[in-house]
Amino acid sequence: MNVGNIYCVGRNYRLHALELGNEVPSSPMIFTKPTHALREMNGQALAIPQNRGEVHFELELVLRIGEDYTSGMLLEKAVDAFSLGLDLTLRDVQSQLKQKGHPWLAAKGFKGAATVGEWLPLTSAKELEQGEFKLMRNDALVQLGQPKDMIFSCDELIRFIDEHYGLGAGDLIYTGTPAGVAALHPADRLEAYWNDQKLGSCTIL
Repeated sequence: MNVGNIYCVGRNYRLHALELGNEVPSSPMIFTKPTHALREMNGQALAIPQNRGEVHFELELVLRIGEDYTSGMLLEKAVDAFSLGLDLTLRDVQSQLKQKGHPWLAAKGFKGAATVGEWLPLTSAKELEQGEFKLMRNDALVQLGQPKDMIFSCDELIRFIDEHYGLGAGDLIYTGTPAGVAALHPADRLEAYWNDQKLGSCTIL
């Protein structure tokens, strides 16, 4: 997997922002993860940091940029594939960083903090708008999201990120998580579904 930048969007679902006591943003809230954080979500065991407080799961729709972006490019041209991934977060660490006004890297950028499942080719923007994704933990539904409920749409995110930071082939965009995030525990089994198709799974160490 040849990956460029990993862009992530914070608070892009209203209910998720509210469940953590955060304000709903008026413009896209972008942060990044190092490429060393990336792991494939293909049924393997996934180690999470120990003794650093709670690690929360956040299931997200992930877009892959297929070629260098140019202004006005349609979503179907810019994005060649999509998947589902976990934006894992050291929540206690993040809370401490937010209180101090520090960047989120320590909470969001650890090794294994970004997982991604099987890639599906993108055929149309409507395909994303009409789809839904869900996360199962130990066979129980914990998150359910629909891209149409995003505060900032995929098109808006792509334009914003390109304007402010640039977008090129191989860049990934984690588009934000819906409500339902919670702490992980050892032996948790996670499965990510797009509609009824399983795109990824892992077991927490």
